[in-house]
Amino acid sequence: MKVRRIVVTGGAGFLGSHLCDRLVAQGHDVICVDNFFTSQKVNIAHLLGKPNFELIRHDITHPLWLEVDEIYNLACPAAPGHYQYNPIKTMKTSVLGAINLLGMARRCRAKILQASTSEVYGDPEIHPQPESYRGNVNPIGPRACYDEGKRAAETLFFDYQRMNKTNIRVARIFNTYGPRMHPFDGRVVSNFIRQALSGQDISIFGDGSQTRSFCYVDDLVEGLMALMNGPDDFSGPVNLGNPTEMTIQHLAETVVQMVGSKSKLISRPLPADDPTQRKPDITLAKAKLGWEPKVRLEDGLRQTIEYFRRIDLDHFRAPTPNY
Repeated sequence: MKVRRIVVTGGAGFLGSHLCDRLVAQGHDVICVDNFFTSQKVNIAHLLGKPNFELIRHDITHPLWLEVDEIYNLACPAAPGHYQYNPIKTMKTSVLGAINLLGMARRCRAKILQASTSEVYGDPEIHPQPESYRGNVNPIGPRACYDEGKRAAETLFFDYQRMNKTNIRVARIFNTYGPRMHPFDGRVVSNFIRQALSGQDISIFGDGSQTRSFCYVDDLVEGLMALMNGPDDFSGPVNLGNPTEMTIQHLAETVVQMVGSKSKLISRPLPADDPTQRKPDITLAKAKLGWEPKVRLEDGLRQTIEYFRRIDLDHFRAPTPNY
């Protein structure tokens, strides 16, 4: 195996830290870049003594000069309360961050992967969502800073490919969960587990009939690496997620049962532009990458619940006042 110099932006975050683990274990020289807005240094503390791991505190809205072979761009707050806390900064992270990293990829002739999102599909009118679907996004709504920021980043990636022959990859990531999720990130899995473990009421937005599909983090990391290491004639975009769909109500009931909690389910108002359905069509990922998720929801939830039992919530704080 050829040792590569690899940058992971957002590398101390939930997804990024698991990706760093895998790349370091493979023997690559890994540079983790993070500004620690929503991430936690504890996620990568166990890697700090490794000779092939380096941590740089940096905000990718500012240029970054490194000599690298590959770039994974995972930097951006991904939970609604966090990206809506400073929507202008969120848009800058997606757009200016993409420009800065694409510039570095062009200069170094490096491969670069963009962690895009299922949010590019908005509140979809096609179900499940294939990559050919162009989406139903409100460009002036409260979620637009993230949705449109990621859409603009995809535009930049493909323009760099067309104009500069940059070797790009674009992954559209659907809901992902697992250990190292921030307990106050406001996502349904972490919210439900934290509330169930503490015996609080479980907050369900709307009537709970909206659907999501949840992919375990190990499966998702496998998909990202398969895309980066895949054929150069396949840039994506490609959906990465678990096609097993369920209602939010069912997820909440499953978590309560697995925790053995007496928490009650309560309804709260549905946020603006919240998608009613979300399920990936992963036909392309299967055909081009030979990838599909393997971890069952119950097995992944068990691992995640065990992680939440181990951590001390007093050592965490909500990154923004929204939660």
